[in-house]
Amino acid sequence: MPETQTIAAPMIAVTEGAALLGVEAARARAADAPDGPLATLLDWVEGYLMGSHADLGRTGAVCPFTRQAAKLDTVRLAVSPAGPDDEAGAFALIRASFAELEAIPAKASMAHFRTVIIGFPACTGEDGIAMLRRVQDRHKFYSLSRNRMIGLMHAQSDAPGLWNPDFRPLRSPYPILAIRHMVEHDAPFAARHPLLLLPYLARFPLAGLKRLFVHWRQARVS
Repeated sequence: MPETQTIAAPMIAVTEGAALLGVEAARARAADAPDGPLATLLDWVEGYLMGSHADLGRTGAVCPFTRQAAKLDTVRLAVSPAGPDDEAGAFALIRASFAELEAIPAKASMAHFRTVIIGFPACTGEDGIAMLRRVQDRHKFYSLSRNRMIGLMHAQSDAPGLWNPDFRPLRSPYPILAIRHMVEHDAPFAARHPLLLLPYLARFPLAGLKRLFVHWRQARVS
């Protein structure tokens, strides 16, 4: 399979009311509205996901994957106007975003760093989060069958950290759905989520099993 050059794709229309932006394009757009939802999303991605945190339980960025993806220009951001009563619109946006994930230009050896991050600032309440959780659940088999991951982050998330169970890494200023490739380093997630375990081992039968054994051994020691 020939490799393609990583070129900037500043804006990709996904559905009415939302567009996917590369990080540089998002910075330019956010500069026009520094207090707007896109600026908030960008600040969270660059300041939180790509930064370190005292409570993380390990050194390095909260999400090293996102930091590397930004360097490769394989991150795409969008803000959706969908509210709690627009599950159909949110679902359509996320479904279309799976196709857009595959369309992000990248070298073949770096394609697994492609990621789409979509914010839903109108869904901060319980009803909005519940709606987005349904959208996520409706995409789980679709996602795993394609060796992709879909995650929900929001301000009230109680999901514990992998290295510090008292840390809440999936908290964000407003609800966010993110799509990315499944990678070999997802062993800790596969160990925690039975639905992910079989697709993970099917994708990484030998290397994945080794990583799972290492993870389980370390978990017993700790």
